[in-house]
Amino acid sequence: MSQPRLFIHLRDVQLAEKLLQSPVIRQFIIVKSSDSSAWSEQLQQQHCDLALIESDDCDNDDYQRLLLSKVLTEIDFIFISSGSQNELLDQLMRRGAGYHFRAPLDFHSVIDTLQDFYQQLSTERKQVKATCSELDQFGSLVGSAKPMLKLYRTIRKVAITEANVLITGESGAGKELVANTLHLASFRSDKPFVAINCGALTPELIDSELFGHIKGAFTGAHRDHQGVFAQAEGGTLFLDEITEMPIEQQVKLLRVLENGEYRPVGSDKTFTANVRIAAATNRDPMQAIAEDMLREDLYFRLAQFPIAVPPLRDRAGDIVGLAQHFLAYRNVQEQQSKKFSTEAKNLIANHGWPGNVRELKHAVERAYILADNTIEAEHLLLDELNAGSELTTIDIPTGIRLDELEKAAILTTLAKNGGNKTDTAQQLGVSVKTLYNKLEKYQLDR
Repeated sequence: MSQPRLFIHLRDVQLAEKLLQSPVIRQFIIVKSSDSSAWSEQLQQQHCDLALIESDDCDNDDYQRLLLSKVLTEIDFIFISSGSQNELLDQLMRRGAGYHFRAPLDFHSVIDTLQDFYQQLSTERKQVKATCSELDQFGSLVGSAKPMLKLYRTIRKVAITEANVLITGESGAGKELVANTLHLASFRSDKPFVAINCGALTPELIDSELFGHIKGAFTGAHRDHQGVFAQAEGGTLFLDEITEMPIEQQVKLLRVLENGEYRPVGSDKTFTANVRIAAATNRDPMQAIAEDMLREDLYFRLAQFPIAVPPLRDRAGDIVGLAQHFLAYRNVQEQQSKKFSTEAKNLIANHGWPGNVRELKHAVERAYILADNTIEAEHLLLDELNAGSELTTIDIPTGIRLDELEKAAILTTLAKNGGNKTDTAQQLGVSVKTLYNKLEKYQLDR
């Protein structure tokens, strides 16, 4: 088993000597920066697992290179600084770069952190590589690519706290799976995990869905109804697509986050919420704030700890393995033994997957319906999607149930639109609420 590689850029000679004398440091293969070029450029060429950087010796170009490179998603960083304010370094930390130790430096904390990373990296190197469907799994998440292993470490660290979490990432990247895994790894795992899609809430029913109502509170309230805060009592409440909640309604959510209290519609009794909040959005939060889609004060309440989910295109080593994973799951369900042809696997590996893991899963499900024993490249329908053709142009075998055809039409259109449910509903001629109900049914069926 090869040793993990540690990139070091330190200009404090005494600190460097002290660190290099530590037994923990000697467990790594050390790669020192040189004066030949900028350390940030050297780091991108070294294929290291961890970087220890003295940030006071960095210029803004170094930070900009990191912000624009994939290195930030592939390895972890430990920054050491005098504590001077640096906005670019703060941006790196918000992007999940790792640790920032400020002066006066606690040397033992740095050593302990290095030891934690060594143990984690050594464990990862013992695990089976991503071949066929043998991908690593953590909670509800599947994947062995470096960005996923880094995501696992982040979730483990924050899960044992009570911090609210804001999960960001593209549509279909797996934000709800991250929230569910966060719950499973927390001390609240024996309590409920309740998910609600804020984009499917009508303004008239937001109060009732969030906080519940009592019988007779309004026309049609024929019985008491528990809101999601009560349903998730003691557990985790996942607020998906939080930026799709009307901004004038977001203040109601803000109030309960500020004081922990809520009151069901029509009731004079106040309850105290005991839930951990995980929210998600596929939008850039700062842009959503600028466009009046997200209240800034609500953002800061939700984003006590931000988590970014990597898109599938940054997980190249996982793509075929995930397809095999989804296929194996369907084979077990249907008691079949279908397999991918070599051409199908090559197409899967080389496709861009703008709809991320959701698009990949739906493509496998469509192909499973169309194929007999072997899934060929044409069964994936990727050429049809890229060309923008309609489902009616696809040669569908006879004997397919109507509900399966409807499901294929919905999932195909959703994938074509990159997960955009509003555009999908409009093209299919149904309401967004109907689309959400259908997708929820498919999830329950699985």
